[in-house]
Amino acid sequence: LIPNIVIMAPKDENELRQMLASALMDPHPVALRYPRGSGFGVPIEEEPSLLPLGKGEVLREGKDVAFLTIGAMVHNCELAADILAEQNIKAGVVNLRFAKPLDKELILKTAMQYRCLVTVEENALHGGLGSAIMELLNEAGLHDVKVLRLGIPDRFIEHGARALLLRDLALDETGIARQTELFLEKYGV
Repeated sequence: LIPNIVIMAPKDENELRQMLASALMDPHPVALRYPRGSGFGVPIEEEPSLLPLGKGEVLREGKDVAFLTIGAMVHNCELAADILAEQNIKAGVVNLRFAKPLDKELILKTAMQYRCLVTVEENALHGGLGSAIMELLNEAGLHDVKVLRLGIPDRFIEHGARALLLRDLALDETGIARQTELFLEKYGV
């Protein structure tokens, strides 16, 4: 990676606006990743607020598992958490916003609180957000935290409608919920 680069991905069109405003004010090189397709139709702030560099946000509290996610996958994780709630599994959702720099404090706090994490990204798994989170946990000595990484496998993905591709990769809300259930069953949670 480029030293000192900031990499961010918005969860929706309002956060995209906030990130654009923040990028213009940041002295570092900035990469802003946004998905194909349209937004979710969320209300847009009249004046975009600046985001604190490298800081995520907790969108939902849970007790059984936490989704650490970024970009448009935040929406899918929120829907997956709703599906899991029907199975009496309480999932937290954390929007990390930044792939670089990581919100180390928030990630470590979440890891110690939940002990079971699912990283979800619409990026390559190898060398991606989930890998960076696992490196952070390893460096912090949190070797007993269970982590499931969900993202794009190391193979060519054919072109197609985003929703269909996410479904085929089990990265839609149903796929995320099912993979999380299997992960928790494996560890007896």
